[in-house]
Amino acid sequence: MPVSSSDSGNHDLTTSLLVPGKTQAKKDNNNNMGIDEMLQRYCGEFGSWQLKHFILTSLAWALEAFHTMVMIFADREPEWKCTSHNCSSMAKSVCGFESGSWEWIGGSGVSTISEWGLICGDKYKVGLVQSAFFAGCMVGAGVFGHLSDSFLGRKGSLTVVCVINAIFGCLTALSPNYWIYTLLRFLTGFSTGGVGLCAFVLSTEPIGPNWRGYVGMSTFYFFSGGIAILSGIAYIFQSWRALYIASSVPSILYLLFVIPFVSESPRWYLVRGKIDSSMNIMRDIAKGNGKHLPDDVSLQLDDDNSENSSSSEAESCNGESNAVSGSLVDVVKLPITRVRLILTVAINFMCSVVYYGLSLNVVNLDTNLYVNVLLNAVAEMPAFTLTAILLDKYGRKPLAMGTMWFSGAFCLAGSLMRSHGHWKVVRMVCGILGIFGMAGTYNLLFIYTAELFPTVVRNAALGCATQASQMGAILAPLVVVMGGGLPFAVFGICGIFGGLLVFYLPETLNQPLYDTIGGMQDAEKARLVV
Repeated sequence: MPVSSSDSGNHDLTTSLLVPGKTQAKKDNNNNMGIDEMLQRYCGEFGSWQLKHFILTSLAWALEAFHTMVMIFADREPEWKCTSHNCSSMAKSVCGFESGSWEWIGGSGVSTISEWGLICGDKYKVGLVQSAFFAGCMVGAGVFGHLSDSFLGRKGSLTVVCVINAIFGCLTALSPNYWIYTLLRFLTGFSTGGVGLCAFVLSTEPIGPNWRGYVGMSTFYFFSGGIAILSGIAYIFQSWRALYIASSVPSILYLLFVIPFVSESPRWYLVRGKIDSSMNIMRDIAKGNGKHLPDDVSLQLDDDNSENSSSSEAESCNGESNAVSGSLVDVVKLPITRVRLILTVAINFMCSVVYYGLSLNVVNLDTNLYVNVLLNAVAEMPAFTLTAILLDKYGRKPLAMGTMWFSGAFCLAGSLMRSHGHWKVVRMVCGILGIFGMAGTYNLLFIYTAELFPTVVRNAALGCATQASQMGAILAPLVVVMGGGLPFAVFGICGIFGGLLVFYLPETLNQPLYDTIGGMQDAEKARLVV
């Protein structure tokens, strides 16, 4: 129960009697500290324990890449050939040809398009499946963002989404018709939307503030690596049904051989009131890094010593405090978090429109699809490396603004180029540079958004940002079909305007990860006073 100020003396006495050593602990507040301070002073900010945990957790990003990008190969339009004189091999489309005058190369089972005839008047159904998948991602990101902040936890949520991915990924291969296929892709998207979200938070929360940004930026190498690996898997498994099975099996292997060795986040344990469990993980971190955590130190939330402590709930006799929880309602209520949420949602939306929109141009290069996807994945990696190097030197805010403006500028330049002759090549280069810049932004925004919100609502806020990204992914194909220079103009405007919105966000470089909204408020008040 909350304790009023008039009862504070009795409360102190009662608590001291219930919890041995409480009085002494209050006299020596230096032994009570937040997770960031404990990592810096005793456990190590990024040692061998965090490295192993980061790699194991971030492998889930490859799973997300498999389930997301598999549609490029499963829903592709195969090549065709004429079988009679009533067909012309010079035609760009089979629309208008008599049935039986042509056939798909490789048979009807190569892709969903060839099996269910998703061409001509039914071609829109291919886009509908893509929209259904990303709509599922949008819903799933919000649901699992909340569940991972509440009772399921980070590891529990990651386990659940991998189970669902494996089940529905395999069931998709058994789809008897198009509409069942669309439904199963929506359900797969529902779980896929939470994979990267949970993996990112779980992998970065045990890392100290001086390493968190650099390491957090490295998670997207696993996603790009997953896309590159998928291109090889798709080349081996030419049938779309076999491909869905092959791309779902890694989720099963991850559940069996990786998840058992992943630890829950000590920050989640702390805000849920499970101090003993959080301390056990901190001891494991210290031991794994070859360091020693003294027995007389203990964890506390970052607002335990604030003015709000008189209204906080008392610790129970077993040494665990009552859980501190939060939701999107709490984020929206407070001006400081409400403004941050609105800005991050808008920025993530525009970034996604540009990133996915420019990425769709790969299918227009009229070369080998498998090589195109591989090169596209590899091309993103230099952007990740550059932003990771500059992240802690220039900060999150200037880098986010710079990369979005870089991408927007080249997109606007591309919109002014003609679509023939040498100008066509120049426009292609502008598109590549636009992808390069926005890939860096896309990578940066995940770590930036995570640092803008406290632990109790971090995954919920990230879930909203991810939902906005999925909405951008749904919109991007609609922009691309406009054709000509108009898509480049739209992408350019989104990049420039998104960079302007970043200007209104605070810098988070070398700032602590707050556990509670109260702790963030107290720090903001102290900053304003100074």
